[in-house]
Amino acid sequence: MAELPRVVVGLTGASGMPYALDLLETLQGLAEVHLVLSQGAKRVLWEEMGLSPRDLYPLASRVYKDGDLGAPIASGSFRTQGMVVVPCSASTLSKIALGLADTLLTRAAYVHLKEKRPLILVPREAPLPLPTLRAMVQAAEAGALILPASPGFYHRPKEIRDLLGFITQRILDHLGLSAERAPRWGEGIG
Repeated sequence: MAELPRVVVGLTGASGMPYALDLLETLQGLAEVHLVLSQGAKRVLWEEMGLSPRDLYPLASRVYKDGDLGAPIASGSFRTQGMVVVPCSASTLSKIALGLADTLLTRAAYVHLKEKRPLILVPREAPLPLPTLRAMVQAAEAGALILPASPGFYHRPKEIRDLLGFITQRILDHLGLSAERAPRWGEGIG
């Protein structure tokens, strides 16, 4: 049996935990998930979904403490298919853009940039102030993909799960993983 590709998933303290949960559920059977949550993520996970980090453990192959800078995902020698930060807070995005690696999550993101592996940042905030816009440009220039949690509507979503699936599908496409979470333009739509 072939090994599953490894994917690092980081959750931060921005609103948008349903996007994270949809991605984690979809990655089941597609990837070996290495999960890290910031302190802020733990609070938002509870506020938005009534879940604790322990509720996510079954969706990950391994869960790390954000302060564990000696974890495997902190090293470039730990090979992965890529990393997704969803939702990505403006603070975390700014740290990543500046190359600050003061937590395991930001260190893992730094490693993905230096190793030129896919790093997908999924901000959800709106409106975006100038400092955040500049950080987005700087992160993109460093090699990150900025994929705002801004679903399309051409697939005529009927429920929230359809909107979440639109973003999950885009993330998976950029990781090179295959799962059909949303209809594609020109393939039975539009």
